[in-house]
Amino acid sequence: MEARTEPGVRPRITAFGASSVATNDAAYADVVALARILGQHGWDGITGGHDGLMAAFAEGMRAGGGCVRGVMLTHFPAPPENALSEEIRAYDFFDRMRTLIEDAHAWLVLPGGLGTLAEFAMCWDMLAIGVLEPRPLIVYGEMWREILPVLEQSLRFSVGAPMTAIQLCRNSDEVLQALAGVTRA
Repeated sequence: MEARTEPGVRPRITAFGASSVATNDAAYADVVALARILGQHGWDGITGGHDGLMAAFAEGMRAGGGCVRGVMLTHFPAPPENALSEEIRAYDFFDRMRTLIEDAHAWLVLPGGLGTLAEFAMCWDMLAIGVLEPRPLIVYGEMWREILPVLEQSLRFSVGAPMTAIQLCRNSDEVLQALAGVTRA
């Protein structure tokens, strides 16, 4: 899957994930480590800007030398302590989703809840029907290993082979390999 960046611009990866994960949770530490590696490999990040795995991603991305934007709703306050490089305010959920999806060269779907599922579904659908240029759609974590087969067996697809747009990754090496198709112009 190939996506191109503008000359001199680091590629951006949007991370979607649960806001309810505590800082002492193993998943939090795993996402910090993953994002640090992505930052070290020349990526910048975008998140929803709140706690949990979004905060873990921001923390790791900054530790790895990357910048990270938080795209938050105007009526929700930003967490008092965060590692965001920049805060962007969106008027509503649709404006927020548009920025999180369209400003990314790749998407990383971490474990999460209903919001994460909605974000994943929107990215997946837009890839499947060709509304956006192809780019990596990476799902990360054991949660997705169990859910993807259920989706494949249960959903009625209106397009060819939409499951091929999804890359299930278990570790940072697999994520970096999935991102290898993103080229710098």
